[in-house]
Amino acid sequence: MIKKRYVPKKIKDKLAYGLVKFFRFFADLFFRKRYINRAIVIETVAAVPGMVGAGLIHFRCLRKIKDDEGWIRKLLDEAENERMHLMTFIAIIQPNIFERFLVFVAQAIFIFIYFLMYVMSSEMAHRFVGYLEEEAVASYTEFLAEIDAGRIENCPAPDIAKDYWQLDDSSTLRDVVIAVRQDEMGHREANHQLANQLSKGKYDI
Repeated sequence: MIKKRYVPKKIKDKLAYGLVKFFRFFADLFFRKRYINRAIVIETVAAVPGMVGAGLIHFRCLRKIKDDEGWIRKLLDEAENERMHLMTFIAIIQPNIFERFLVFVAQAIFIFIYFLMYVMSSEMAHRFVGYLEEEAVASYTEFLAEIDAGRIENCPAPDIAKDYWQLDDSSTLRDVVIAVRQDEMGHREANHQLANQLSKGKYDI
């Protein structure tokens, strides 16, 4: 059982947490135990916040003529990392036509929602991503349990995963899921950290 790393306190936190749970409900309803298919669709959405956040911080820093204190690079790296998660799972299984359509619709809606959220409150936006990553960690933990129980084939890791995470030639899907979950834990911590700093007024971005 994965516990929340940050308990919702303020109204912004509760709204962000509630929105994440809303999305999680529909993901569970649609994908159920199809964790690879879930990962493919979710990772196409997960790569959005870092790119949107980095772009908006970039423009704000230009307008205010100030330094970003390293957050643009961190968020761009996060977006790239999530994209590599997607490329890895696509190397294992190809999404069907309906899932590709779902990706298109989900991404279009999510970009719009997250852009508005970030413009209104970057603190809430990063808190939202923090909670989103908490759910990702929980999902990948469940994914591991299914592999360990033999309900999902522990196939060999694709070459793209071996190259990206520097895995051994004998690595399997289980090793990939562990590496991806570790990445998500890092994103969880980074976004909750930035939300905390924004809440305290440490950053004006």
